[in-house]
Amino acid sequence: MAMKMDLNAIIEQMETGKQDSALTALQSYSQEMNHCFTFSKEDAQDRELLGELVLGFLKRELQPSCHLACLETVRILSRDPRCLDPFISRSAMSTLARYAGIAVFSTATTAHSQLVEGQVECEGGEREEAAEVSSEVVKEASPPSENSDQEVIVEALKSICNLLLHNETAQVVAADLQLIKGVAERLKQCHEPVWNHEVRFFDLRLTFLLTALRVDVRAQLVQELHGISLLGNQLDATLDLCWPDTLETARAGLAGVPPEQLPPLSRQKTEVAMEILKTLFNITFDTTRHKIDEEEAAEYRHLGAILRHCLMSHADGEERNEEFHSHTVNLLGNLPLPCLDVLLMPKVQQGSIEYMGVNMDAVKMLLEFMEKRLDQGHKLKETLLPSLNLLTESARIHRETRKFLRSKVLPPLRDVKNRPEVGSAVRNKLVRIMTHFDTDVKDCAAEFLFVLCKENVSRFIKYTGYGNAAGLLAARGLLRGGRDSGIYSEDEESETEEYREAKAHINPITGVVQEDQPNPMEGMTEEQKEIEAMKLVHMFDRLSRTNLIQPMQLGMDGTMREIPPEDLHKLAHNPLFQPEEPANSDSEAEA
Repeated sequence: MAMKMDLNAIIEQMETGKQDSALTALQSYSQEMNHCFTFSKEDAQDRELLGELVLGFLKRELQPSCHLACLETVRILSRDPRCLDPFISRSAMSTLARYAGIAVFSTATTAHSQLVEGQVECEGGEREEAAEVSSEVVKEASPPSENSDQEVIVEALKSICNLLLHNETAQVVAADLQLIKGVAERLKQCHEPVWNHEVRFFDLRLTFLLTALRVDVRAQLVQELHGISLLGNQLDATLDLCWPDTLETARAGLAGVPPEQLPPLSRQKTEVAMEILKTLFNITFDTTRHKIDEEEAAEYRHLGAILRHCLMSHADGEERNEEFHSHTVNLLGNLPLPCLDVLLMPKVQQGSIEYMGVNMDAVKMLLEFMEKRLDQGHKLKETLLPSLNLLTESARIHRETRKFLRSKVLPPLRDVKNRPEVGSAVRNKLVRIMTHFDTDVKDCAAEFLFVLCKENVSRFIKYTGYGNAAGLLAARGLLRGGRDSGIYSEDEESETEEYREAKAHINPITGVVQEDQPNPMEGMTEEQKEIEAMKLVHMFDRLSRTNLIQPMQLGMDGTMREIPPEDLHKLAHNPLFQPEEPANSDSEAEA
């Protein structure tokens, strides 16, 4: 009740229209509610009224301190999804954009052009011709504010971000006002030290939200505003990069210093870089689904070189560093596969990991990142798959990468006494998740190992055991053996002396040497064996008819197919296979 009385008192002060009274009241409200993120339903109407009064003040010419207090109040009120109506109109969003220093545009169909023109005239904007679609008109609703108070800009940006996060109407209005255009104009100034960290960060947060929530904005940023190049330049400027070679990066003033000796990135730079990486992920999400031309390929390679630098850099703090690398790996997975060769392009330097004359620093970092996520074992689908998929595709298209990864993950097999899933090596960990309950996780792990085996079935079974490999082989129709359609070099398989000596005694199902087991059918006549086999057929038939199991058989093409119930029933009741004396029902039940 006390809170409600305070809110009513603030509203009373606002209704006087006096600047000083409003300033004192709003500053008091902001100070008290600054860390409040949950609101009571009882005060909802009062908060909406306060929002309307605050917007009225923002449309007046007042002292900057009063505007700042108003925007702080809007930021707090915009946290409540139930009370956003005063802020999501075109007029209100335009007002907030103006304080954020963002130029506002408007797109509408010709059927609504008269309404748009009226809005444009009242805002005092200039006319622009529609370019791409003849049935659309585009008007500049208002120019960016001349406001130089960056604190005001930040508060307005925070308010718009809250509105986009909580309200679909606000998202539609923001797209219609083309806020992305205005933000892009300021993002172009990334190399100028005009804007402080918070302005840059919330410009990027706004861009991230617009591209995450609106497919049309995503397309506009990529096609019309050259978003990949724009954001790539932002990342370049944030990381203070210099370019010793076309696709080789270094930190400005520290060229030639090994990555592990570079000072960690500051918290602010890491935060800005992560917002850029997340936004780039949004706008490159479907890159691999269409062909790219030479110009786009050059753009993606340039971006890939920057991402390699991110991968080799370290942020301040273990948790932040892992998050930074996670966003980097996610984005690398969106790049067109032919452009991943930039990971191998830097020259081999002192301290670099060289394999077949190629710099493998980035690939080793990816492998270590993947193993770390594997060890964490938490939400593997979200955390492990991006790095595992990236390593799989890199190994598939780059021979040197595949050979390097195989030397680390599938070294020559010496341990033939322990099952493939037992142990602490990377191979053991990956084989363990080949039977994971999540299909995507187990398929991805199996695919990675299969590619490292050059999609050779016998080699795959050698390292994983037939039982673990069966899922992938069945899906590909390779249960009869052979090789998939991948294009790989014909290098010879190397076998250790330990493996050669034990090879004849290895159980292919488990992948390890097992002691000879007693034969349960030893001493039985052929007729007795046939009776036992028919008992098994009868049990399969009974379980199949009650839908407890679905019997399968291996086809000539190497794929599994269902055995129709009628076929199984005929087999079970074929007089040619019936024993002379009926089977003992008690023993059958026990079986």
